[in-house]
Amino acid sequence: MNLLFLTVGPNFKTYCQANFAILSFLPYLQELHTINVFTDHPQYYQHLHEQVQVIPVTQEQLTEWKGPHNFFWRVKIKAIEHLVQLAPEQAVMYVDSDVFLFQNPKDWWAQVRNGAAFMHQIEGHLSALKSKTEKKMWQQVQGMDFGDFQINQGHKMWNAGVVNIPAQHNAAAITLALQICDKMCAQQVTPRLIEQFALSVALQETYDLKEAKPWLAHYWGNKDEWNEHIGQFFLQSHLEGYTLNQDVARLQQFDYKSLALIKRTKKTHSRLKNVIDRLFPPKDQVFIEE
Repeated sequence: MNLLFLTVGPNFKTYCQANFAILSFLPYLQELHTINVFTDHPQYYQHLHEQVQVIPVTQEQLTEWKGPHNFFWRVKIKAIEHLVQLAPEQAVMYVDSDVFLFQNPKDWWAQVRNGAAFMHQIEGHLSALKSKTEKKMWQQVQGMDFGDFQINQGHKMWNAGVVNIPAQHNAAAITLALQICDKMCAQQVTPRLIEQFALSVALQETYDLKEAKPWLAHYWGNKDEWNEHIGQFFLQSHLEGYTLNQDVARLQQFDYKSLALIKRTKKTHSRLKNVIDRLFPPKDQVFIEE
C-alpha cells in the first residue's frame, strides 16, 4: 500500500493538516510500503524525511497535469496515476490533507488487498442529489457514453477525500477516471465536482466500492476549528521540544470526538456578520513607530 498526499500552493494551514494526518498514520507504518507527498513546498516535511518520500512537483508539471482544459482538480487524478506508474504492483491510497485516521486500518487494508476499492463515503445517487450544482451536473452528464457504459441513475457520487485503489486493475481504473474527467471538461460540465464524480464512476465500474468512513475522519466541513486545534498541537510540540515519537504518542490521546467534522452555519449569519463588519470597522488602531 502506497499512501499519497498532494499539497501545493501557499496555504500554510494545508501543510499543517497534512503533517497532522501523516502522524495519525505513522503507528501503522509497517502496514504501508511508502508514504509519499507530492508538493511544491518540500521544506514543510523535512522533519519527516525518514518516514516520508517527498516528491517535488514544479509549476510546469502542475500545468501539464491540469490538462488541455486547465482543470485544477485533474491534478489529483494525475498524481494518483503517477504513483500507480511508479509502483503498479502496489495499492494506492490518496487522502486529502484534512483527514485523520482514528481507527486501526488492519481490516480495511485487508479488504483492499483482496481487491476492494474505497472512497470516503457515499453522498448519494447523482440523479437524486438536491443542490443546484448537483442537479445541473446530472442534467449535463446523464446518458454520457463511455463505450462500455453510459452515465445512468445507478451511478453514485462518493466523497473523494479518500481514494483507495487496489493493485488489481489500478492502471485501467485511473485511466478511466481521466477519460471521464476530460470528456466532462470538454463538454463544459459544471466543474466543481467533476474530478470527484469521475473517480466515483471509474471505481464503481471497476471494483466493489466501499466506504472508508469507519476508519478515517474527513473534517472538510469544520476546518477552522480543526485548524485551531492542530495549530495548538504543533505549537506545543515546538515550544516543549517534543520528538516525533512523542508527537505520535500525543496524537493517540487527541480528543477528536469533541470536534465536529461538519458544522453548517446559516447564510444569514454570514451575511449579517459581513454587514456588521462593514458598518463598524475597527478604529483607533495603533502600530509600532520607529
